[in-house]
Amino acid sequence: MMKKQKAIIFDLDGTLIDSVLDIALCMNKVLQELNLPTYKIEEYNYFLGGGVDVLVDNVLKNPSLKIKDIVIQRFKEVYDLAIHSNTKPYEGIYELLDELEKLDFKIAVLSNKPHKFTINYINTLFNKYNFIEVHGQKDDRPKKPHPAGALLISKNLNIPCEDIYFVGDTKVDMQTASNANMISIGVLWGFRDEKELKEHKANFIVEKPLDILNIVKN
Repeated sequence: MMKKQKAIIFDLDGTLIDSVLDIALCMNKVLQELNLPTYKIEEYNYFLGGGVDVLVDNVLKNPSLKIKDIVIQRFKEVYDLAIHSNTKPYEGIYELLDELEKLDFKIAVLSNKPHKFTINYINTLFNKYNFIEVHGQKDDRPKKPHPAGALLISKNLNIPCEDIYFVGDTKVDMQTASNANMISIGVLWGFRDEKELKEHKANFIVEKPLDILNIVKN
């Protein structure tokens, strides 16, 4: 009997990489330029996960369309030019990916971060790993928690949704997994807490990256 092929889709920010400091510094720079209130770094943990437009909604609090568009455009410019020296994989992520490789898991990334930045991070920080599918936010596809991106990955990998684990740190990821009929794994090293993950019915919750192996080996 052939062994069933399985896959894991990872969220990026707050799951594979700790990026909150660089995002916060870039956004605060934009807000300062426009004489708008800035935020403490830790406050950004609750602003992230929904993509750039949701981030801007969160920092501006009911913005007009005009100012929102200005901030989005300027943030993308600043973030694109910044040297992201504070952004790095979480401790244990490389070890997890090494083990998944040995287990012959197919791995993918689905992020609400703009596609260009998502690709750049995977190519820069994870170039030794074979991420078969990497998708960031694109204009022609709905963002998470809509299941379109997850379903596309399932189709391209030729693996049924019920054989795919979806790993993320926010309710958006848990909702995406549920909407796509995938198995959700919530992580506690990212931007949100256990309460949020439980409220959004994570199938599993882990404290450290290598804990994921105990789930996916079964």
